[in-house]
Amino acid sequence: MAAASFLFNIATSILRKLLSNALQEFYFIWGVKNELNKLNKTLLTIRYVLLDAEDQQSKNHELTNWLKELKDVLYDADDFLDEIQTHVQQSQRMKP
Repeated sequence: MAAASFLFNIATSILRKLLSNALQEFYFIWGVKNELNKLNKTLLTIRYVLLDAEDQQSKNHELTNWLKELKDVLYDADDFLDEIQTHVQQSQRMKP
């Protein structure tokens, strides 16, 4: 049951990163604001599903497998956002 709570926390962390000021420049430069808004809505939905999954996980093996797959996806998304933040911070330091 803790797996769903753990994933909920990762999804929350990703949402915070998506809304961070550090990524606003990236959104503007690459013109991905609409896509990120869609991703934000999807992550909010995933968080609600994870709250429900907490109770259902012990009874449903398919749900347990889905949570494992979701964990991989959320880790990849979190890593990607970390890379973007690092790139943005490096480019900001190089500006005169």
